[in-house]
Amino acid sequence: KAGASVCHVDASQGMVKWARENATLNGLEDCPIRWIVDDVMKFLKREIRRGRRYDGILFDPPSFGRGTKGEVFKIERDIRELLSACKALLSESPLFFACSNHTSSITPKVLEHLLEEILPGKVEAGELFLKGERDIPTGSYARWQP
Repeated sequence: KAGASVCHVDASQGMVKWARENATLNGLEDCPIRWIVDDVMKFLKREIRRGRRYDGILFDPPSFGRGTKGEVFKIERDIRELLSACKALLSESPLFFACSNHTSSITPKVLEHLLEEILPGKVEAGELFLKGERDIPTGSYARWQP
């Protein structure tokens, strides 16, 4: 609300619809949000070609997916390419990059090392939990700052 604009990308029309509903519930329906239904890698490459830059990126890739032409996405195989494309889209003075992950083989330490490898700066990583009587691990996160 303080002047930022947002671009939300998801390959699933249903997820974009849900995100729009959440924006409305949070009073953000009139904010500058671009809603894009597209394969994220295709979107990232297109944005790089167009010379677009972003001051911050929130990144929540799926563990697995299939494209409209049968392409297979596997986070373990494709995460470096995705992170490199995201790095190419960061502005000259980026503010943050935050990533969540729900694939058990990509631990917080793995995610931390991947970000450190691609983005020099400060990285903090940890586990995501569903809080309760007994916390249930649901994935990991990493935050980068210059």
